[in-house]
Amino acid sequence: MAGALVGFIFGLAAQRTRFCARAAVVECCEGQTGDRFSVWWLAFGAALVGVQVLVLAGGLKPSDARYIGATGTLSGAVLGGLLFGAGMILTRGCASRLLILSANGNLRALLAGLVFAVTVQASIAGWLAPARQALASWWPIDGGPGRDLLHITGIGPTGGLVLALIALGTGFYFFFKTHQRRWGLALGAIITGLSIALGWGLTQAIASQSFEAVQIQGLSFSSASAEMLMRVLSSATSPSLGFDAGLLPATFLGSLLGALVGRDFKFEGFKTENKLGHYLIGAVLMGFGAVLAGGCTVGAGMTGGSVFSLTAWLTLIAIWLGAGLAWRINRSMGWPI
Repeated sequence: MAGALVGFIFGLAAQRTRFCARAAVVECCEGQTGDRFSVWWLAFGAALVGVQVLVLAGGLKPSDARYIGATGTLSGAVLGGLLFGAGMILTRGCASRLLILSANGNLRALLAGLVFAVTVQASIAGWLAPARQALASWWPIDGGPGRDLLHITGIGPTGGLVLALIALGTGFYFFFKTHQRRWGLALGAIITGLSIALGWGLTQAIASQSFEAVQIQGLSFSSASAEMLMRVLSSATSPSLGFDAGLLPATFLGSLLGALVGRDFKFEGFKTENKLGHYLIGAVLMGFGAVLAGGCTVGAGMTGGSVFSLTAWLTLIAIWLGAGLAWRINRSMGWPI
């Protein structure tokens, strides 16, 4: 139920605000601080502040999160992030955006999302797994303080909150520079970001009260996509019910409700063959990159970034760099962006 609640809130808020990391990167590359860039920054800042307040209040132990407590890979974070960023330019959206667009009737996003899910599963335990493991082994990093940026820098949770407030303030600056008094859009962006904190808080509360081991986690659409794929294909191999089980369906429903309320629902398909190729290649790059890096723009970038995980921040930076490079190549080749 926790995953379903968080997913529904995120899906509805992200659909209404048109939250999209890819579009934010494109605007940044074009030298603009427009709608998408400002909404992304505001949501990102809200996620950081919400999670750091939760940590200081004792509602979350970041050391228990896999982004810090488990073994990671610096090479995987950088290479996976670059691949994911390039892929989301080709598919015109990251993993979460594809799901949201699918609920709005976008068949291009639906196809890309399915290919993404298959690639994620192949990268976890299929024929792409050896390549992923080889790249990840180039520069592994042990779990613990070595993956905690607040520990590495010595600023601690209070310093983390200060940095989070700076990020949120930056988001407000960009937002009101572009939107001025559109308070409804600002609220939607903040709710999108706070859903990250809600996910962390709910799973931590469940873990502290459960007699069984419960993994604390937040929003992440790569592992959830693979889990949903396995549930659809075979009930015999389905993993046990957890946070991810209700995440994707609820996000889809939240986005669908937003599309119906805003009259945005519209069936869309491919108009040219070369776009189909871009979507397929991009989905494969995103799927492999997400598993290699340990998350997507939401999973690693916002969820992992909000607990100041070293590898998550490297992934987020690499995603932006990879997307920016792919955007420039696309533009120089005259391909549609």
